[in-house]
Amino acid sequence: MKITLYVIGSLKESYWKDAVGEYAKRLRAYCDLRIEECPDFPCPDKASQKEIDAVKKKEAAGVLKKLKKGEYLIALDLKGRQLDSVAFAHELEKDFVEHGAAVSFLIGGSMGIDEELLARADASICLGKNTYPHQLVRVMLLEQIYRAFKILRGEPYHK
Repeated sequence: MKITLYVIGSLKESYWKDAVGEYAKRLRAYCDLRIEECPDFPCPDKASQKEIDAVKKKEAAGVLKKLKKGEYLIALDLKGRQLDSVAFAHELEKDFVEHGAAVSFLIGGSMGIDEELLARADASICLGKNTYPHQLVRVMLLEQIYRAFKILRGEPYHK
């Protein structure tokens, strides 16, 4: 099984890199994980909606360049479906079966995801209605993917 994470922005702090590295290591037993970082762009303080949209459009262009034709993409979006861990695991299993054992996820930048890129996504999920830093979301998503594999295999996992 293959999982690709398309993420806008890179991790600068060592604690985020360490957390991502730990989950990437754990996931090796379950899947081929690839993380594709796409550049983020600065947005001025007190930016207008037009300026925000322009930043999101530039960031989307970087992701769209890397996406392969027909790649099944799940965007993380506040308007997406919220799933508990068990439902997420079964949804991931279904996606693997239906889409050739390859699933990709998209984590937007600090301004969100451009509408064109959201329209390209095949599905969207929401990890919660709270606002989280996108660096933390990367760790949270990897943890949920790891938890999903443990659930699907009936393996124990701390609650």
